[in-house]
Amino acid sequence: MKLRFKQLASLALVLVMITSIILSGCKKEEKEQPADTSNKTQTTENSGQQTEEKLKPIELSVYINAPGQQPPKDNKVYKLIEEKLGITFNFEFLVGDSKQRFGVMIASGEYPDIINGGTELINADAFLPLEELIENNAPNLHEHYKPYWNKIKDPDTGKLYIMPNYGVYNGEYKPTYHYGPAFWIQKEVLADAGYPDISTIDTLDEYFALIENYAKKYPEVDGKPTIGFEIISYDWRNFGLLNAPQHLIGKPNEGGVVVDYDTNVAEIFADKDFAKAYYKKLNEINAKGLLDRETFTQNYDQYLAKLSTGRVLGMFDQGWNFGNAKNSLVEQGLDNRTWVPLPVMLDESYVGQDWYADRSVVNVNAGFGISVSAKDPVRIIKMFDALVTEEWQKVLQWGIEGEDYMVDEKGRFYRTEEQRANNKDQTWVLQNRAVPLWESSPKMEGFYSDGNATGSGEQPEEYFAALVEYDKKFLESYGKKTWGQFLSTPRENPVAYPAWQINIIDGSEAKIASTKLNDLSMKYLPNAILAEPSKFDSVWDEYVKEIGKLNIKAYEDRINEQIQWRLENWTSN
Repeated sequence: MKLRFKQLASLALVLVMITSIILSGCKKEEKEQPADTSNKTQTTENSGQQTEEKLKPIELSVYINAPGQQPPKDNKVYKLIEEKLGITFNFEFLVGDSKQRFGVMIASGEYPDIINGGTELINADAFLPLEELIENNAPNLHEHYKPYWNKIKDPDTGKLYIMPNYGVYNGEYKPTYHYGPAFWIQKEVLADAGYPDISTIDTLDEYFALIENYAKKYPEVDGKPTIGFEIISYDWRNFGLLNAPQHLIGKPNEGGVVVDYDTNVAEIFADKDFAKAYYKKLNEINAKGLLDRETFTQNYDQYLAKLSTGRVLGMFDQGWNFGNAKNSLVEQGLDNRTWVPLPVMLDESYVGQDWYADRSVVNVNAGFGISVSAKDPVRIIKMFDALVTEEWQKVLQWGIEGEDYMVDEKGRFYRTEEQRANNKDQTWVLQNRAVPLWESSPKMEGFYSDGNATGSGEQPEEYFAALVEYDKKFLESYGKKTWGQFLSTPRENPVAYPAWQINIIDGSEAKIASTKLNDLSMKYLPNAILAEPSKFDSVWDEYVKEIGKLNIKAYEDRINEQIQWRLENWTSN
């Protein structure tokens, strides 16, 4: 009897061990391939028509790496997503310093389901690789990115971690507005000067002379001191301080380097003579009282607030970066206090070579990634697969047909005056649009298959109809139809462009050099600009000397190595 009991006990133990091994193998398999807990397929394709099935409700946590406002619960687009896709969102927006927020995430190892973030999180292994998720579950997304598939993968790992939010363009390139870098000037300044020909203000000296003349004539705007020139230098947005020199010599936005496209070799420009000439000019305008005294101490929100007063005459910035301030001025009826881009060059020797406007480029490492903490990666990727279809893109970009836009007898989309007014009202937009989600998500740009533009701002007839009378007359004064026409027509992008998208690996000699160069620039450039003019050269010389102590070669080598990789692995499209 005892013998039989031992035999049974041994058999039971063996069965437990076998079961344990099987379950262990299942758990391992689950980690390698995210489970689909949605219960039903989210979308199916049938002759190009999308159908949606009822899904188990799920709430996704979403981090947006920019300031923002929580949408109301009854926002109609988010309610439609909840109704059709079974998904709701809990948004977190950036407050304070993005590096600190990412640092807290990385230290804890706990992340929101979806994150709008870049290389810091890639380097910290915070994102799931997406290529298999997309290939197996998201045919629309796969088709969307297909022409750029090699470009959007991380060159060091061969993995795709972030779904680019901008740059997938359909059809002929016809931008109506300039969202890139430029030296911007307030429309009122040009109007007051009698709409001077752009060729008379295309050098740095001419640009600042125009600002100086207006500021002397009007020392106040609405009872507050006029600000001649503003600089954004806060956090990662310090491109407003650092990037201008490359554009002043006719180079496109490459980040911290300029590239010789004959040799495809990059080098830093922070210590070059043309950079010195620019910062010396800023030193001069500061001495004249034209530079905002708080420009190097204010954060991004304060910068936007300053622009929203209508008393800032000019700034170097990227168009997308101050959109909220522009919208605020429009809401206030201060269209004359908004800005236009100018092709400002360092001096006459560079005039006509401006490369501020570029053709649409896939925004690598910018957009949403799915974190390693995500509760249901398959469900999430299927959601993005649905949202990138034309049906949902029209909702996200135009709104609800009959409510937010109309369709004429020719099938052309347009808006009524009331609908145009709604889309300029930020309170209405918060209630009726899904801007935070749309901005960071994969999206169509250019034109839909029916010939309509993907957004009202690119629909030619709607774009002009939506302009206020002031803007129409302003453009007529310059013989132009769009704001983009103030700059040269974008050239074809070089195959390896842009260098700023290259990932500089954390902990590498290149990263150390890049970080130290950034730190030196943020220390010395404000000091040089704010110094007594007689002391500028000594501050600059010390800055260049400190740069010389860095391992800049490691940084440049990394950039050049990746440029060569791109030339070998990327195609022109």
